[in-house]
Amino acid sequence: MLLLGVALAVAAVPEGLPAVVTAVLSIGMQRMARKNAIIRRLAAVEALGSATVIASDKTGTLTRNEMTVRRVVTASGCTNLSGTGYAPEGEVHLVGDASDKGALQFELERTLTAAERANNAILEERDGTWIVQGDPTEGALIVAACKAGLHPDALDHRFARIGEIPFSSERKLMSTVHTDAERRDRLIAVTKGAPDILLARCSHELVGQDAVALTDARKSEIMVSNDALAEEALRTLGVALRSLPADRKPPDAFDEDVEQHLVFLGLIGMIDPPRREARDAVARSRAAGIRPIMITGDHPRTAAIIAAELGIITSGQRAISGAELEAMTEQDLDRTVQEVSVYARVNPSHKLRIVKALQRAGETVAMTGDGVNDAPALKAADIGVAMGIAGTDVSKEAADMVLADDNFATIVAAVEEGRAIFANIRKFLRYLLSSNIGEVMTMFFGVVLADAIGLSAAGGVVVLPLLATQILWINLVTDGTPALAVAVDPADPAIMQRPPRPRDEGVMTRQMWGGIFLVGIIMASGTLLVLDASVPGGLIEGSGTIAYGRTMAFTTLVLFQLFNVFNARSDEVSAFHSLFTNGWLWAAVVLSLVLHAFVIYAPFLQEAFSTVILSAGDWLLCAVVASSVLWLRQLSKIVMRGIGLSSVRLTRA
Repeated sequence: MLLLGVALAVAAVPEGLPAVVTAVLSIGMQRMARKNAIIRRLAAVEALGSATVIASDKTGTLTRNEMTVRRVVTASGCTNLSGTGYAPEGEVHLVGDASDKGALQFELERTLTAAERANNAILEERDGTWIVQGDPTEGALIVAACKAGLHPDALDHRFARIGEIPFSSERKLMSTVHTDAERRDRLIAVTKGAPDILLARCSHELVGQDAVALTDARKSEIMVSNDALAEEALRTLGVALRSLPADRKPPDAFDEDVEQHLVFLGLIGMIDPPRREARDAVARSRAAGIRPIMITGDHPRTAAIIAAELGIITSGQRAISGAELEAMTEQDLDRTVQEVSVYARVNPSHKLRIVKALQRAGETVAMTGDGVNDAPALKAADIGVAMGIAGTDVSKEAADMVLADDNFATIVAAVEEGRAIFANIRKFLRYLLSSNIGEVMTMFFGVVLADAIGLSAAGGVVVLPLLATQILWINLVTDGTPALAVAVDPADPAIMQRPPRPRDEGVMTRQMWGGIFLVGIIMASGTLLVLDASVPGGLIEGSGTIAYGRTMAFTTLVLFQLFNVFNARSDEVSAFHSLFTNGWLWAAVVLSLVLHAFVIYAPFLQEAFSTVILSAGDWLLCAVVASSVLWLRQLSKIVMRGIGLSSVRLTRA
């Protein structure tokens, strides 16, 4: 009874499970890292496979983050700038009447000077290539100033910075304070930021060389110009300045009071073209049942145009602004997030509300972020995704995954890899559990039905169908290697054409358990029949010794499991589908056969495992019986597909 208890315990416990789980997760994380997705928490791997929403920033993630100033609009007209990238090369074209060219030129220079001064980026040339250290938007402003003949060294000499009010996503403004080497009786404060917010703080506008009072009607005209730029998919930025007394305050004490009573200088329109791969990534995510959402600080019309170009929304659908979100109740927001896919002029608190509303709707949310204030939304999301290039240390610490290339397509690739990892976990669980259930049933029914299959012995001694050492060998060697190989199975090409796994669905489903027990029954039945046919008595008369019978049963069970490893690759798809795509699996099967042959034919292993030599006919009988698990399981899959129980059938429907 002690031997029976040990044998059952060995058969019931899948010893290779912890090792295989660790290996498959580690290999999956390496695959993701090679695709520029750095996983910081293992739980994110599982969550990625069930993501139903990807809420992504626009700039740098869906777009190239290569800002180029295209147009500057001031009171006297507009100016077009040519050239691309960060090379300070291009032409400046003033658009307006000949009589206004002088005023327009003056306004342009003041606007670009202010934009270049309210700036923390650095433009430099390395090995013939111009690069920007810092924010790409600020880099584009420096490049535009250079095109207009305003060089940073000359501006540094005249306008030395003595203070700064940093940008914040709540204010959407940034200001710097400078001395003026040509007028030492004053300080100059320059501010750049969202045009609608900046205009509310302006009392005058620069017209030619004069500051003219800014009326409500004129503010409306400026916003119309802003909307026109946004209609061209240009990201807009407003620029303003203010003179301060030279003794206004110590340099370290400037505050937001500086950002009042400003003189509005002009609008700057920049283009940040979409990434080439972003549209395909959006299409792939939609095919996979994942809804892409754009969240940006840009103007709503700019955001909507870019989103339509990428396929996130259809042309004509509008974006919801942060101000509209502020006015919504929780109930209104819950309805909105199910219909709207573009959010503009938002701040981090809005991101958090959007995440929670989506989760209340039953969505599994992947949310991107890069700023310090994005940390709460990243924490709240099911999968927090931080930017590896533009992201802060705080956002990376709060995230589950970091994008090394800040690319939306990388998120979609990580979702695909997450689905593949989860599918592989199910594959080796299906394989290991069905194998172990087959072993348990073999041991249990081998004892219960001992008299019927010829295992009875004199004196009431319990004769085990398999020894504990033989079961342990199967679990550690024959189970382990194929399980590890199936755990690195290549992803199914159709994996991104299926909907996400339901949020509340566990690793093991009812359908999986049904297949596992069916395989276990087939294995136990076949193994015991071979055992019965190998020993005297029982249902099928045999003539071998108990050692011979155990060796035959041992070999049959091993071959059952090696055939079953191909079944375990799917609960629905045929075992012969993509049969040769996993070379590791075939190598594992061959290795297991070789190791088992050693147990049968090596004298010192024969003694250790109580085996005897088998003939070619014996091997053929074991193989024919063991192959039944392949054919019977295939038949059950066909029946399931026929009656509509297969998840593949349900998905296609």
